[in-house]
Amino acid sequence: MRYFNLLILLFTFSLQVAIAQENSQSPYLGQTPTGQVAKAFAPGIVCTDYYEYSGVFTSDMKEFYFLRNGGKYEAQTFVVSEYKDGQWVESVVSPRVGQPIFSPDGKTMHLGKRYKERTATGWSDVKSLEEPFKDIAIMRLSASANGTYYFDTFDRENLSFPLRYSRVVDGKHEEPQVLSKAINTGTYLSHPFIAPDESYLLWDAKREDGFGDSDIYISFRQADGSWGDGINLGENINTEAWEAAATVTPDGKYIFFNRNIGSDQYDNVDIYWVDAQVIERLRNR
Repeated sequence: MRYFNLLILLFTFSLQVAIAQENSQSPYLGQTPTGQVAKAFAPGIVCTDYYEYSGVFTSDMKEFYFLRNGGKYEAQTFVVSEYKDGQWVESVVSPRVGQPIFSPDGKTMHLGKRYKERTATGWSDVKSLEEPFKDIAIMRLSASANGTYYFDTFDRENLSFPLRYSRVVDGKHEEPQVLSKAINTGTYLSHPFIAPDESYLLWDAKREDGFGDSDIYISFRQADGSWGDGINLGENINTEAWEAAATVTPDGKYIFFNRNIGSDQYDNVDIYWVDAQVIERLRNR
């Protein structure tokens, strides 16, 4: 009997070790995959009682970049959690330099109208976009696979600032164009994320059909090339609180976004994630 009990203990221990190793190798910082209702991402690891914002994975899912503020971080700080030697390890990249989002090929880290390029030894120094973007106040810029930029145009004097896009024509980006009213309706239109194939666009705004503060919306490209009416992502994602800055993971499985958990001072903003199947359900409804 003692021998049998010992075998059970050894088996249980081995199983726990195997589960721990499997979790540490997970492309989502060892987190159990989320479902159709959004939940905070990696509580105690990424999400804390402070400010965590704009979480994005690199194309190989081995680096997770986001912004922190609070606790030991007295100012907004750009950090990365990297998968090294079977563990996820967090380190500081720099003070905040913009809201990170990656090009579909993984070679460019867009930071609003600034950016970094992937090199053989890591990321380049921060560079700035030239004309026609030089004088535009861009919070977030997202690029499609063919190089078209989609971006917001923040303006403190006009809360109806529109989302714009700029295609590559003859090797250069054209003058930015304003997207249609299907998308540019409401106020605080911000943080666009374009699908690599430009089949859909995610963004956030305050609109009459919303749940309270800013909500996340989606528009699908129509057969004639126009954009369909904006669709609220629904109560499993949007609440009376501020939801914003959505992206889709490089593997297409999850939507990451932000929610204000704290006060009107946004002192506790958390990164949330939810199954990206909501996109297909809304596409096919």
